[in-house]
Amino acid sequence: GSISTTVPKAMANSLWDIRAISYLGCTLQVFFFLICATAEFSLLTIMAYDCYVAICQPLHYGTLLGSRACAHMAAAAWGSAFLTALLHTANTFSIPLCQSNIVDQFFCEISQILTLSCSHSSLREVGLIIFSAFVFWWCFVFIVVSYVQIFRAVLRLPSEQGRHKAFSTCLPHLAVVSLFISTSTFAYFKPPSISFPSLDLVVTVLYAVVPPAVNPLIYSMSNQELKESIRKVISG
Repeated sequence: GSISTTVPKAMANSLWDIRAISYLGCTLQVFFFLICATAEFSLLTIMAYDCYVAICQPLHYGTLLGSRACAHMAAAAWGSAFLTALLHTANTFSIPLCQSNIVDQFFCEISQILTLSCSHSSLREVGLIIFSAFVFWWCFVFIVVSYVQIFRAVLRLPSEQGRHKAFSTCLPHLAVVSLFISTSTFAYFKPPSISFPSLDLVVTVLYAVVPPAVNPLIYSMSNQELKESIRKVISG
């Protein structure tokens, strides 16, 4: 979802050699990108908890993560994502833009839009970004602590195959989350002195395009049947 709100428009602009997006299109792009990115990070946090309970407290799994608990967590993830996206979008597009109407990025990114404002009301959105970053970092700490507990439990497993399976499942998730949180934090909180177009573009691609692009590969390659099918295709 998040990659579908940014890349197709950028590809169309590149193919037709145009660099324009409507005001409404820009607003919708910001809203849907935020709702998908926030929901993804929330679901990755829930997945870390799911892995922790499954490996470290398997006897309590049915109690802690029954169908009702899963439904509540999914609803909380998407509900919080919707509210976050709504608040950021409303704050960002209520700010008067007086510098220009040129967003120096391949999609409508909030940090780039804020640079076009010369109003003190942009401080509201900056404060909201700081609060969101604080929440995201706490989720990241929760994910890391969960995986540390998982790895400690896995290292005690007598089966080498069991250890390999757990590591191959958990490490890619942790790598994607680390890439997303580090690059997005750098994109929004880097000092202006080191901000230039080529670096901004690379950092934005790393947090907005790479994680959702590699997610299907990560989740699919943990499926043994799919790996066997790919091996058969390659071997002819």
